[in-house]
Amino acid sequence: MSKKDIKVPNIGEFKDVEVIEVLIKNGQKIKKNDPLITIESDKSSVEIPSSDDGTVISLNVKIGDKVSEGDKIIEIESEKETKETSAQELTKNQSSKKIKKNEVKKGNATENIIVKDFSAKASASPKVRKFARELGVNINKVPGSERQGRVTESDVKLFVATKSYKSFKDQTTTKQKIELEYSHSDFGEVDIKDIPRVKKLSSKYLINSWTKIPHVTNHDEADITELEEFRTSLTDVYTGEKKKITPLAFIVKALTASLKKFPNFNTSIDEIENGKMTVKRYYHVGVAVDTPHGLMVPKLRNADNKNISLISTELKKISQQCRDLKIDKKDLFGGSMTITSLGGIGGSFFTPIINYPEVAILGVGKAEKKQVFIDGKFVSRTMLPLSLSYDHRIIDGAEAARFNNELKENLGKNFAYKLAV
Repeated sequence: MSKKDIKVPNIGEFKDVEVIEVLIKNGQKIKKNDPLITIESDKSSVEIPSSDDGTVISLNVKIGDKVSEGDKIIEIESEKETKETSAQELTKNQSSKKIKKNEVKKGNATENIIVKDFSAKASASPKVRKFARELGVNINKVPGSERQGRVTESDVKLFVATKSYKSFKDQTTTKQKIELEYSHSDFGEVDIKDIPRVKKLSSKYLINSWTKIPHVTNHDEADITELEEFRTSLTDVYTGEKKKITPLAFIVKALTASLKKFPNFNTSIDEIENGKMTVKRYYHVGVAVDTPHGLMVPKLRNADNKNISLISTELKKISQQCRDLKIDKKDLFGGSMTITSLGGIGGSFFTPIINYPEVAILGVGKAEKKQVFIDGKFVSRTMLPLSLSYDHRIIDGAEAARFNNELKENLGKNFAYKLAV
């Protein structure tokens, strides 16, 4: 046997991140890729896996410690390359486990499923615990599929989907995965690349939103001819130079005014089973930002108390913070409603996915000049495509149509000048 140090691997730009969970103990046998500790930065929490097999002989970190790349986590004693295990070690390992393993009956995919002792506290990361709380699930009753019954987000989703929280007669779960009949490389040359970290993190929220929320999308167009004329005519009072204010700043202000008139759009459904929803009295508008790392949605706080110039300035600021990965984690949460705009790229109508736990999202396309029939004749107008996705559990089609009408009115000629004040 030989001794070996397991150290913190490359964790990108993060330094001095806090250890929030220690997942192993002295004397424990571990395998390669088993989670050792959980670290949390201001943006996310991540599990650090083991890079080798062996037995833990010393722990070098504890909860609350700050670690960086290269810091020693544990020291292990590597086992000889043999498949033999002494009867004494086997008995010790089996007696230390308070969990049972059942094999799925014939006809299903064979898999070992861990049945949890519901009286014990579940092993799960802080992110998974928060996720379970948001869904109203007692995490201590969720069967864990990972090592030693550790609960993952997939376990929580499966627990809710199968309604197993109502009946514990069958305290097993099965993880179903579609297996590809052929490998991609069977058909030609391929490259394997890492998925960007931001996209991996956001994928969980997107899947949760798409599977949990019954989406409906209302498509419409707003006439912003006068708004565009007014926007492009704005000049700086002191320098006389033209102000560079994007249409998005006006849309934020118009959306905020619409939210005030239709408060159902500024809610979150946290306890649907109990018939309760949270009505927000603040107006924090989320804005989807396209970055090299993936899509991020920072919040522009208290948009109702800010004029167009200030909104434009803050939009530029938080967008740049996202691109530089310097946005505070808290600024990605606590929104009223989100705007996702493709106007600077192209396209018209689409179906945006609601940013959970919000209940609506506004998709904005590229404005175009169109011939519109007004007062008996065709005139050229600047039309802005709007795609409003909403949660049909709390918002019905009629209310969504009225909301869009209000928003169009707020973007029209009678409102543009008021927005600039």
